[in-house]
This record gives sequence, structure tokens and C-alpha cells, in this order.
Amino acid sequence: MANQMGDDPAQFGQLMDIFFDGSYRATQYSAHLLGKCCDLHPHLILPYLGKMIDLLDEEVHDSLKRNILRTMQFVDIPEEHWDKTVQYCFELLQSKKEPVAVKVFGMTVLANLCEKLPELKNELRIIIEDQIPYGSAGFKSRGGKILKKLQQ
Repeated sequence: MANQMGDDPAQFGQLMDIFFDGSYRATQYSAHLLGKCCDLHPHLILPYLGKMIDLLDEEVHDSLKRNILRTMQFVDIPEEHWDKTVQYCFELLQSKKEPVAVKVFGMTVLANLCEKLPELKNELRIIIEDQIPYGSAGFKSRGGKILKKLQQ
């Protein structure tokens, strides 16, 4: 379906309507398709990014958080969204209740933002180093890669 939609903003807009206002199950399915579409055409998400970041503050299914953050790791986040994104990602990274995939994608979003906001590197490094001994294999793998990236 992502290939069929292509680079068409109108069709992507219809998908985003379902993502934001669909039924519980339709929203979950659309979140997966959203991720696939943004793999191919990440620029399509930019007009919706603010609303997606706001959605992260709400009680939503983990699949939505996971796919929003998965998508955000591949886009150049505009400066107007940096503060809220940084705050949210640091909070979820330190949370005990968030699933590993959500944390890992949030960690990557933060690492990408560290390229623009190098003052965040030390804080991110400390949090990752603190959690690696207790993390899953996926967390350890991504955390190790990000720690190397932060040292550059």
C-alpha cells in the first residue's frame, strides 16, 4: 500500500486523517502504514509532525508511540519542535513502563537531535550508560551504537 500511495500528499493526508481520527483498531493499522510510507517518503510527515508530537503526550497505544518515534528518527525535525521532542524523549527513556522499541526509537531521535544540540550529548550518554546493564539485547545494541556516535 505504501508503494501504491507513492509520493502523493493527498493520499497521505487521507491516511493521516485515519491516524488521528480513526477507530482504535484503524488507528493502529494506519500507524504501521504510516511508518512504511515515511520510509519511502519521509518529507510527507513534516506538515503533521507537530500534531504527532502532541499525540505523544496523550494516553495512546504503544503501537502509535512506536511508529511515531520510528518515523521521527528518519526526518529532520524542525527547530520549532525540538523542545517538546527532547523533553518527551528524555522522559520516556527514563520511564520504567515504556516498551523497549519505544525507548530505542526515542533514544535514536535524541541522538539525532544531539547533532544540532550538542549540549544534550552528556545527559543522553549518562542515561544510556545507566540503563545498559539492565536493558534488553535491543536496548544494549542500539545504546552501544549511540554511545559511539556521541563520542565523535
